[in-house]
Amino acid sequence: MLKKNYKAHLLKFFTKKKAVDFDLKDSKCVLFFRYDRIGDMVITTPVFREFKRAYPHTRLIVLVSKVNKCVLENNPYVDELIVNYKNNILVDFFSLWKLRRRKIDVCIEFDHSVIPHAIIRLKIINPKKTISVSKDGRYGVSAQQLLIYDYYTEKPKKTHFRDIWLATLLPFGINSQSREYDIFCNKLQINTALTFLEKYSNKLLIGVNIEGAVAGKKINFKELNQICEGLYSLSNNIQIIILCNPDKRINVQTDISKMGLEFVTLSYKTKSIIDAAAIIKNLNFVITPDTSITHIASTFNIPVITIHENNFESYQLFAPISDINKTVFSKSSDNLQDFSVVSLLDAAKEIIEIEENIANNF
Repeated sequence: MLKKNYKAHLLKFFTKKKAVDFDLKDSKCVLFFRYDRIGDMVITTPVFREFKRAYPHTRLIVLVSKVNKCVLENNPYVDELIVNYKNNILVDFFSLWKLRRRKIDVCIEFDHSVIPHAIIRLKIINPKKTISVSKDGRYGVSAQQLLIYDYYTEKPKKTHFRDIWLATLLPFGINSQSREYDIFCNKLQINTALTFLEKYSNKLLIGVNIEGAVAGKKINFKELNQICEGLYSLSNNIQIIILCNPDKRINVQTDISKMGLEFVTLSYKTKSIIDAAAIIKNLNFVITPDTSITHIASTFNIPVITIHENNFESYQLFAPISDINKTVFSKSSDNLQDFSVVSLLDAAKEIIEIEENIANNF
């Protein structure tokens, strides 16, 4: 308790700042904090688009991570990307100090918890105004006690993170109903994907992503084999494209060879998640653990079956938004162990029937 009280008092003292009289609508430079995961970045892309549409002459900068920066590299709504390393303030100090010297007007920070490394960054940058999501009282500090934040938006229950993060634009007078995600593949990425898929042009193309970045979000070999054989039993006019981390291609290729199924192939080695996005954009539907691939499929409105841990609150925050989407829940609340392959194939059957009807009527 003493340690918690100490942290609470320290945070309240550290976040004090002088009030600045500044109208957000006069902003010339706005900085967004998004130096975390790929999926979070994809979900946040409507924020950048809607801000830039409303304020086309305001410079839009995003603090990104080394991992998720690729999501925005071709994005026309973002003017500048600056890589940060989240838990290494010393490495980032000089880039943050340069931002301080540029006199940033507004910072928008999306965390719904009290995050010390985000607060330290805000103190170094020293923007005129700061906007964030209402905090959850971590370290015994309420949102209203952190004076470094000028505006809070609410985090209602049963609300998707996309809508929670879009609400950070309300203080600017932006209340857009356009909520689609954005990913922009370049011509090389698109042409490479189309060339790879061309030989399967008369097939129903099904992508199966076998794992996410978080430990425990994985389809094991036995499950993968059952899924692939089950999909073929539903339709023999399919080609399954296996998507995986490029660093694990050799092991995955070995597993696919053991399966001995000619209708299953491994995708080409991708250099970034946007290379994978170019493939996903041209598939009929995707099966994936709850990870960034879910949101990439949603970006292009590709039907998706998501395998999610048994945590409905988490699901509501990160649910797929494709028009056609199905979710299979595991028995565990923190990993994908013991999800039902039968339930997944039941969901796949519905989507295959829809896709085959579309193909027959085309």
